[in-house]
Amino acid sequence: MRKLVYFVAVTLDGRIAGPGGEFDFFPQGDERQAALYSSVVNTLYPETVPTAFRAAAGLADVPNRRFDTVVMGLGAYRPAYDHGITSPYAHLRQYVVSSTLEPDVDPAVTVVPGDPLALVRGLKREEGVGPDIWLCGGGVLAGALLPEIDELVLKSYPVVAGSGVPVIDGVFDPTAFDVAERTSFPNGVTLTRLTRA
Repeated sequence: MRKLVYFVAVTLDGRIAGPGGEFDFFPQGDERQAALYSSVVNTLYPETVPTAFRAAAGLADVPNRRFDTVVMGLGAYRPAYDHGITSPYAHLRQYVVSSTLEPDVDPAVTVVPGDPLALVRGLKREEGVGPDIWLCGGGVLAGALLPEIDELVLKSYPVVAGSGVPVIDGVFDPTAFDVAERTSFPNGVTLTRLTRA
């Protein structure tokens, strides 16, 4: 069965964005450090680079390695949408969980107005379909999908946000994960892959 993998950037205080959805405050390091970090992450997870930036990142013809499907909440979808990009991950099957987004936003995007658990459970049971499912965000959606999250891939940045969107926002439900691998980069970012215990 396919896995649901929550791949996301996070601050030291557990935020994936600021209170207004900001994410431009995550420190990248100097040019050399940022290039090294991007090279490694893009090699491991090339499909997480938005379609509009794949050519510039040298990924235009790189096949999907880990994911063939992305599930995101409206907060994760909105930055691209607000810039006129209605299909931010055209190289993946795209699902946006939202009760307010119009259902015909783009032919390549499926808007799911409710029950993200049923959506993910259905996607996991698909046979003959590619690799895993990427949960792109946000925190409320991750909270709703916590029972189905099989792996976390956290890009932990050395910054404190103070407030903002939590990595997982839901009911109190302690869920253990084991560290499967961890890599530290010169720019201070730590990439940690965790699997459900």
